[in-house]
Amino acid sequence: MKKLLLAALLMVSFTVLGQQGYRDGNRIGIYGGVNHTSLMTSDFNTKPELGWAAGMQVRGNYYNNFSMIFGMQFFESNFSVETVSPLLQKQEVQNKLMGAQIRLLFSYNVVKDHVSIDFGPVLQVNDKLKISKEFENNMVSGTALTAKEITDITKINGNMYAGLSAGNRRVRFILNYQFGVNNILNNLNKKDELKAKNNNNAFSGHTGTLSGQVLFNL
Repeated sequence: MKKLLLAALLMVSFTVLGQQGYRDGNRIGIYGGVNHTSLMTSDFNTKPELGWAAGMQVRGNYYNNFSMIFGMQFFESNFSVETVSPLLQKQEVQNKLMGAQIRLLFSYNVVKDHVSIDFGPVLQVNDKLKISKEFENNMVSGTALTAKEITDITKINGNMYAGLSAGNRRVRFILNYQFGVNNILNNLNKKDELKAKNNNNAFSGHTGTLSGQVLFNL
């Protein structure tokens, strides 16, 4: 996390210096909004839930109708996992995924300064999944796993980003989707006892996040 914060500070410093020489070339923007995250896996039943994301980005002219975007954001994504309580009641347990992302995107300007299509890779650093203590000993439906045992997921992940932004030079509305390229549950495969509790199956899962955000250029 500290390295990501340092990268963000350097990004701001270089961009401010660059804008002093060419104010139309680079634009610093801050943004925030909501996300809707799914964990796509066949290991247990999940449901998407709402979360949030906020960050900043720099958009710079690249070539003709193409621009490049370098950005960083902090996020909280949520999804629920179906479990059974000690009293044999079915309960949907919210799993909270928190972290930070750095992204480097290519942007095609469909209508200059108004509409663009953005796409590219995202580096994600996240913590373990967070769940309420009262649900830690619930059993994940269809397995012998407790809800707590599936929280230690992979911490460094790669996503692919595709989005559309529309507006003007000052304010833009952004709609984007991120797909988790790597297996975010792979860290659970390091413990054979967990795989045994998962019906002797290896864990496999990918995140999918749909976001709607508002960007304000400074």
